[in-house]
Amino acid sequence: MKINTILNIFTPKDIKFIPLLKELASVMVKSGSLLHDLFAFTEKEQRGEICRAIKAEEVKGDKISARVLKELNNTFITPFDREDINILADKVEEVIDVINRVAQKVLLYSPNQLPPHTVHLVEIIKEGTLEIKGAVDGLESLKKNDATFRKHYKEIKKLEESADSIYEKGITSLFREEKNTVELIKLKDITQELEKTANKINSTGKVLKTIFVKYA
Repeated sequence: MKINTILNIFTPKDIKFIPLLKELASVMVKSGSLLHDLFAFTEKEQRGEICRAIKAEEVKGDKISARVLKELNNTFITPFDREDINILADKVEEVIDVINRVAQKVLLYSPNQLPPHTVHLVEIIKEGTLEIKGAVDGLESLKKNDATFRKHYKEIKKLEESADSIYEKGITSLFREEKNTVELIKLKDITQELEKTANKINSTGKVLKTIFVKYA
């Protein structure tokens, strides 16, 4: 008999995985929001506090990801393929990790200013984390005609394309306008990490699309 939704193959003892994925996605959203605050609203002297908060979220993410792996090892029946659960958890954790890496580089390098293109990239990253969270929240009621779920992973792809454009223009602007070589190196590295973050979000979107195709 055809299985139409992930929920159809749940048993009472297997309701742990989607809640854990939701919890992990919430940590990612919080990290993205804090990163946005770091770039958009803080003075140089205030960066340390937000960077510490982002690090704390990264630690939370590591613990939740470890719980997912532990449950996978201890559970015989899972709501969908254990490999897909593991990959999705890994991808979300990677987003959290690279957000933390961006924040720690801002703290370490202490650039004099954060150019507009970096703020725009962070806005895209924040929006991307929200799209991932929306899709993860929809996993337990996934249906073939779920236009909302499809919209989430399609929007993630559009955001990644926008990030690529902003990244290219931002790098060009840095080399044209930044006269201080040390600042140029710092900002180039931070910009590249932001672009990597957008790519990680897009990779997560691809996993969500795969899950939709396989299980809806």
